[in-house]
Amino acid sequence: FSIFSFLKKEFAIKNILVSTKKNNLKDILNLLKIYQNKTHLFILDKIIESGTLTANINLNFNSKGELSRNYNIKGLVENGNLRLLNKQYIKNISFNFEIKDKLYLLNHAELKFNELKLFSNSIEIQQNNKHFLIKGDFKNLEGLVNPKIFSIYFENLDINYLNFASENNFSFKISNKLKLADIDIKSKINLKKLNYKFKSSKLKKYLPNYNDSFELNDHKIQLTFNNNELTFKGKGQFLIDKSFDEIDYNVKFKDGDYDFRSNVQLKNNPLIIGFLNYEKSENIKSILNLSALYKKNGTLLFNNIKYKESKNEFSFKDVNFNKNLKINYINNIDLNFLNRNKLENKISIKKNKKNYEISGKIFDATYLIDQLLDDDKSDSRTIFSNNFSTNIKIKIDKTYLDNSNYLNNLSGVLVYKKNKLEELNLISKFPSNKKITLTIKTNKKKKEKVTTLFSGYAKPLVKKYKFIKGFEEGFLDFSSIKKNNFSRSQLKIYDFKLHELPALTKVLTLASLQGIADLLTGEGIRFNEFEMNFSNEGDLLTIDEIYAIGPAISILMSGYIEGDKLVSLRGTLVPATTLNKVIGSIPFLGDILVGKKTGEGVFGVSFKIKGPPKNLKTTVNPIKTLTPRFITRTLEKIKKN
Repeated sequence: FSIFSFLKKEFAIKNILVSTKKNNLKDILNLLKIYQNKTHLFILDKIIESGTLTANINLNFNSKGELSRNYNIKGLVENGNLRLLNKQYIKNISFNFEIKDKLYLLNHAELKFNELKLFSNSIEIQQNNKHFLIKGDFKNLEGLVNPKIFSIYFENLDINYLNFASENNFSFKISNKLKLADIDIKSKINLKKLNYKFKSSKLKKYLPNYNDSFELNDHKIQLTFNNNELTFKGKGQFLIDKSFDEIDYNVKFKDGDYDFRSNVQLKNNPLIIGFLNYEKSENIKSILNLSALYKKNGTLLFNNIKYKESKNEFSFKDVNFNKNLKINYINNIDLNFLNRNKLENKISIKKNKKNYEISGKIFDATYLIDQLLDDDKSDSRTIFSNNFSTNIKIKIDKTYLDNSNYLNNLSGVLVYKKNKLEELNLISKFPSNKKITLTIKTNKKKKEKVTTLFSGYAKPLVKKYKFIKGFEEGFLDFSSIKKNNFSRSQLKIYDFKLHELPALTKVLTLASLQGIADLLTGEGIRFNEFEMNFSNEGDLLTIDEIYAIGPAISILMSGYIEGDKLVSLRGTLVPATTLNKVIGSIPFLGDILVGKKTGEGVFGVSFKIKGPPKNLKTTVNPIKTLTPRFITRTLEKIKKN
């Protein structure tokens, strides 16, 4: 205190030292607002709920009574509690502080956010005219963390268990209007364990052990956020059932786009790629490399997908998906692998402007054919986008239809327009030099799609149907017209024999036709012709007529099959067709044995087969007089032959 200044009636105080006891933070704030009522003080008043402050204040003044810039305030805040604007709470706040001209220093800070304890060695706040520059560090020790902490930023994040430790350095600017800028965060995260629930039927198709959750263990993660770009990279173990495997990743996020690269080592977990009929068993080492870009508009571009397991290799380049995960285009695919049938596959797909070329030495098409035969809803399984339009040229040296039957020099063209197969023309030959052709043509005026299939060797195609066993020889002719999801088809098979027809074997046995039953389970019974006329609409297969005629037996049958729910068939079976034909053609004797009326005196059986596919019930009634329909069809075939 300057006495000389006091006598001259000037400002006499040079220095003030204030040492406080504990004061309520609310009271201190109200005092500051009297001196300087600015926006940030108003906001602090709204969010501070409780806490105390102890301070040592050193103030210096000039001769005019103005506060000098070399003031210094030191103190301690304890038991602070904040209620943030988003209704989240920060509790148990304590720190040492030092305030100088436009500089705020916080040391040895502790707080609790959603039960997560955070610690900081130092936080520095520099005040400029238009903003505050804040920089410092914080960390949390290893321990269980309430997953709800992420609910502020991520909705529907189903985390069951979270245990991690982290060390973080940060800096950012905040304007007087509370706008953030120049955010820079660098973090080292030691993720001990994270368990996350995620239901996905698609993942189960590829990872059969997937149980709707995965776990990350012992991940070392480095995270950087700078100039609105988030980057994190890490490495550790992942668990999808009971076995751990390794993964490392590098992800960048900017302006809504994700750029990620990852290497996944799959050893302990099996892997299935269904559409390629490939399977990797447990305890076989493999590695998957991914490089992709996910755009904020929902499109996904895989720049590179490479999978390697022993001598098996899959390579996909520039595969573009739309937001519904349907393929827009593919630039290149190279496949070289041994599939579940132990058959080798060497094939490539290359994009040439808007068109594609499929070529290769060998390819096993067994699985694809099975899928087409098993499901008439093949259009719903399409993997391409609605705008997919292209011509696909095919040239494959050797194409397997099953484990033992294959085609040589398969070639042809497929034409797609807006993801619909408009035209197809394929031709090939069996090793016996017998030809097989498949064509599809679209009549736009009638809105009809016409399919034809001819095979000089029918066995590989017929054996796909499990209810027919022991099929030998014969050739096949098929045609179908489809319009508005309704198709009408005709299938003809000529000059073949069967060793076993399970659905009809019981009919034959119950009818006491033991000789024919023996034929069907022994050397086989020969048919000259099989004809089936049927229609499809949804899951319903309506059989207008199945007619088969041979030297030893003739069959006429009709009915319907409703998916996997119900089979309903009825028909007539007559043995010794040729014998009846010969006897009936002899004058006078035929009238006595066969009868003057059409079909009179000819023995046979009528039958019904009904029930679920796996539990069919068969009823049989012997008959002496054939139906006019059966006689008419038999005479038509005999006359034609």
